[in-house]
Amino acid sequence: MASSAIPMSRVGGRAFNHSAGADAEAEYDRLRDLARAAADRKKSCFDRAHQAYENGDRAEAKELSDEGKRHQKQQDAYNKQASEYIFRENNAPGRVAEDTIDLHGQFVEEAEDILEARIRDAQARGQKHLHVIVGKGNHSDGRVQKIKPRVEHVCQSLGLDYATEGNQGRIYVDLTGDRVHTAPPLPSQPSGYQSGHAAGSGYSGGQQQNTYHPPQGANYQQGHQQQQHHHQQQNQQQNQQGDDIGEVVGKLLPRLFKKLDCCVVM
Repeated sequence: MASSAIPMSRVGGRAFNHSAGADAEAEYDRLRDLARAAADRKKSCFDRAHQAYENGDRAEAKELSDEGKRHQKQQDAYNKQASEYIFRENNAPGRVAEDTIDLHGQFVEEAEDILEARIRDAQARGQKHLHVIVGKGNHSDGRVQKIKPRVEHVCQSLGLDYATEGNQGRIYVDLTGDRVHTAPPLPSQPSGYQSGHAAGSGYSGGQQQNTYHPPQGANYQQGHQQQQHHHQQQNQQQNQQGDDIGEVVGKLLPRLFKKLDCCVVM
């Protein structure tokens, strides 16, 4: 799971693809609120640690940095619980078709991890294709689709061809390595599924767009290595603030105190 040290965006204005009860919505909101509160505490600690460093208080900077990292772990844990909770709710048997995965309610980094795991599981079971609900971005900042580019990146990294389906909020992915020339008709969804929440007003039957054709002979393992490298880069960027403070405390501050001709007792 990617770290949540940077802001992430969630699909749509609602997290559920069905008429969820008040208790379910409250639980999801509670977990995300706890994660946001932990993120605020983390930021406060890192800001104060930086200020303590600027003031020459090495011990205080180290203590605040460590506290900030503890809050970051809490933030990640709460977001993980929220991600798993909403995924179970939206992808429970009878709520989406068996060849469909709904990423509604996920942060973009969470959606990327979930999709890659689902693709590998589906391929292991011999599944030929997958319909991925990504949302149309109607409720995102600037009405820009944020999960769709990540889904496309996963497919490209794994050497899989895909095509945008008719309502723009869904992507058809071929899991066999074949090319996709035309996205097939949308599969029938269970009666309890409300497609408007996840992907607009429903399937319009329009022409597919943004078809991707992987290079001939694309190497699956190489794609996986690229995907791992992508995750490593994300994690490095997301943890940079906390790690930089730790580095300052461990390496740079002694130089500062040496210049100031000070002695600090730890």
